[in-house]
Amino acid sequence: MTGGSMLYADAVCKGLDDLPTVPPTIRQQVQQAYDTQGLEWLQTEVQRLDPDYWAIVDQQNPARLAHCVELCLATGQPYSSLRTNTVKQRPFRIVKIALDRPRAQLYERIDRRVEQMIADGLEQEARAVYPQRRLNSLQTVGYKELFAYFDGEYDLNRAIELIQQNSRHYAKRQLTWFRRDEDIHWLDANEDYETNIHRIDTLLRADGV
Repeated sequence: MTGGSMLYADAVCKGLDDLPTVPPTIRQQVQQAYDTQGLEWLQTEVQRLDPDYWAIVDQQNPARLAHCVELCLATGQPYSSLRTNTVKQRPFRIVKIALDRPRAQLYERIDRRVEQMIADGLEQEARAVYPQRRLNSLQTVGYKELFAYFDGEYDLNRAIELIQQNSRHYAKRQLTWFRRDEDIHWLDANEDYETNIHRIDTLLRADGV
């Protein structure tokens, strides 16, 4: 399995907590408050409702903050109290392997990738979903910067710069998260293909896979 999302990897390897379903009315209430009062409102609410979660959450991520507020309002309990972080038993072995490269090289590749995404039609794709821009699933790097451009907050060049900047910030957060995991085996992405394949094969054999 391959993937970059921190939550995605944890969901597969450790499982997710069984959380209550948030009523649509509460979700709409939180979304409306965020739409009118912005990120600062979400930040204030999380600090008020669940200071323990505030201490560990990405404080610039509106989707994470909104999810916390929704569950606090729906259950009357702090979101952090619902997160058991119990590792579920898996019917398979797990060997974690990550590719690493120098930070400057990584950032340069991110910048070029954003430019290629724009050339491949990211702006047109964002315009197609612009009417649904308030959905949590669209509050992601790439879409949200272009939505602000469509709203007249800045020009296209600035939107591209912000997508690149926010993508670099996200990559940095991912690396920080993954480096805390002592089970990850790091490989140099600049090594030749055969060398890394041999190292992966050695790791799998050592683990009995």
